[in-house]
Amino acid sequence: MKQTKILFQLLPVMLAFFVMGFVDLVGAITNFVKDDFHLSDSVAKMLPAMTFFWFFVLSVPTGLLVNRIGRRMTVVLSLAVTSLALFVPLLGYNFSMMLLSFSLLGIGNTLIQVSINPLLSNMISEQKLASTMTFGQFVKAIASFLGPVVATAASVHFGNWKLLFPVFMVVSILSAIWLWATKIDEEREMAATGTGFVDCLKLLGNSIILLSFIGIMCHVGLDVGINTTAPEIMKEYFGMTPEDAGFSSSVYFLFRLIGCLVGTFALSRVSGKKFFIASVVLMILAISGLIVFHDKEVVYICIAMMGLGNSNVFPVIVSQVLLRMPERKNEVSGLMIMGLIGGTIFPLLMGKVSDSVGSQTGALFVLSVAVIYLLLFSSKLKK
Repeated sequence: MKQTKILFQLLPVMLAFFVMGFVDLVGAITNFVKDDFHLSDSVAKMLPAMTFFWFFVLSVPTGLLVNRIGRRMTVVLSLAVTSLALFVPLLGYNFSMMLLSFSLLGIGNTLIQVSINPLLSNMISEQKLASTMTFGQFVKAIASFLGPVVATAASVHFGNWKLLFPVFMVVSILSAIWLWATKIDEEREMAATGTGFVDCLKLLGNSIILLSFIGIMCHVGLDVGINTTAPEIMKEYFGMTPEDAGFSSSVYFLFRLIGCLVGTFALSRVSGKKFFIASVVLMILAISGLIVFHDKEVVYICIAMMGLGNSNVFPVIVSQVLLRMPERKNEVSGLMIMGLIGGTIFPLLMGKVSDSVGSQTGALFVLSVAVIYLLLFSSKLKK
């Protein structure tokens, strides 16, 4: 009976994970907007930068908001903001409106990223937390995979890629209503304390939290970086059209989806540290292959390897750091999600370097730095 109750509570939470994946629309959308408005690579990268900028600004305040209104209601609020973000382009399609849409998408995603993992920790035992979080990432990856597919299909069959906005907006609204109507018992251990913004930032004085924060920056930098750069690589190397090149993003998310599914089962049986190291080694091989080889099949294989390798980095890092400081879950979660600023920093650096060298190879060298850091960071993980 109890398991059935938990299952019914998990269903709307998993749909919320699906909506969380809408943030990965930025990769597919950025390439369409770039061509629609004839933008340079560095200017186009402002779109994902605007999305992930809000993770840095709002993550810690969101952790404090969770203390006040609870984890479930913070997730509901995030779903409402995401719905608004998807509605904005329907009001008018220009670069300014897209910047606003991407900003709202970042705000909504900040709210959900900070609150949903602590909410999940209320419902799942410590032993199953990492694997359940990975399953949530699997559900998120389904949305990430579908984004480029829906955009490309809408462009090819209806001549309007922007049809993805009303489709995903309806899903966001339904998710918000379902979770709002679902009762979930929460632990509110921090609600009555006087913890403030500065107190949260002081947690970065803990070396493992600081190193984990940087690790999240690198993971998201790789995620957004490959998402936005893969189509550019296909256009540069093989002269593909934006519609054909967009398939590369789908390949990345398909294999990230597969990686999350594998991780759901593997992380309940295999050491998180060993699984993490294997994932990073896979990404090192993939980045090296993208830089060295210009064969289409090999490039697709390397993009797929990046998807597999980067699929479980986030849940391993976050689950370990949450369990190390269980009494500060909301604040620690906020700090970890603040690390998603990597989705702003890395695309901007990649755009600048690729413009300066006149090739996407420059962007790949920037991503190499992130992979090397994760390899070094793996020594800090618990077995």
